[in-house]
Amino acid sequence: MASRLTRIDAPGLCAGLPGRQVGMQIGYKLVAEGFGPQELIRQAVRAEEAGFDFVEISDHYHPWLDDQGHSPFAWTVLGAIAAKTTRLRLATGVTCPSGRYHPAIIAQAAATLAIVSDNRFTLGVGAGERLNEHVVGQGFPSVRGRHERFREALEIIRLLWQGGYQSYEGKHLQLEDARVFDLPDRLPEIAVAVSGPASVKIATELGDGLFATEPKAELVEAYTAGGGTGPRYAEVPVAWAPDADAAAQAAWTTSRWAVTGWKVMAELPNPVNFEAASATVTVDDVRKQFACGPDPETHVEAAKPYAEAGFDHLVLMNAGPDPDGFLDFFTKELQPRLRSLG
Repeated sequence: MASRLTRIDAPGLCAGLPGRQVGMQIGYKLVAEGFGPQELIRQAVRAEEAGFDFVEISDHYHPWLDDQGHSPFAWTVLGAIAAKTTRLRLATGVTCPSGRYHPAIIAQAAATLAIVSDNRFTLGVGAGERLNEHVVGQGFPSVRGRHERFREALEIIRLLWQGGYQSYEGKHLQLEDARVFDLPDRLPEIAVAVSGPASVKIATELGDGLFATEPKAELVEAYTAGGGTGPRYAEVPVAWAPDADAAAQAAWTTSRWAVTGWKVMAELPNPVNFEAASATVTVDDVRKQFACGPDPETHVEAAKPYAEAGFDHLVLMNAGPDPDGFLDFFTKELQPRLRSLG
């Protein structure tokens, strides 16, 4: 039986990592619900060429809507991207290590990916959504139960990353004589998805960074007040097209679920439920949440609240109809303006 773990301080887990990027870092969201695995790999290679610092991929079992039509295994896609890129950093956005995955598997997967990517990987983690975690038939816990399981999962990952054979006996999760044999020279950073005080506490105690989807300064302030010093990731919803109306329509078609909010998004089990929940969402509703169209200033204005809130890693989540057009737009017009926010 293992002792309860609080925090492991290992080489490479602090904010002063060798090679840590400074200034505003810009990432590209690989929307795994909207594209197949080969296309996601292609987009990642193009993102590196376009000048993005990193890519972040959603780790889902189901898409949000049937119209999206995809949901490949994120870890296979990331391994292929690591082999096809040289500079681009990689992140999950985010993986739940306490539901359909056991944390021992994620500890092994993240360690392997860190090695094959030459230490370019960040493990983004969260407490999970019913959409993906219910598929293994073990139910879906309450918010409090999810946070308890999530904390135990991170403790197990940290324990295994110490090396050697390890066991753990928690309220929800157990580990028996497990060892991750291949550990990288520098362990991956863990960026913890947060939405309020409970998850921020987990981030400060067991994480190396912060991950959020809303420009709430209070999340960053609570994180830093609790001693957090790591990178702070946030997703910025945008939709590029040569025409603003076309951009908004594309965002509505694939991403209207995003307007429903986390209390809905965390609880519904299947795409058909999100179809029903977003039935009354209009294109105008989507315009209020997504920066739509070809004007770079529109996109910069959407990113500013995140920068002002204290986030230093901005992930552009493009819901427009033309990924290559958006990547060219980033290179030619958007990149220098976003860099200036840092």
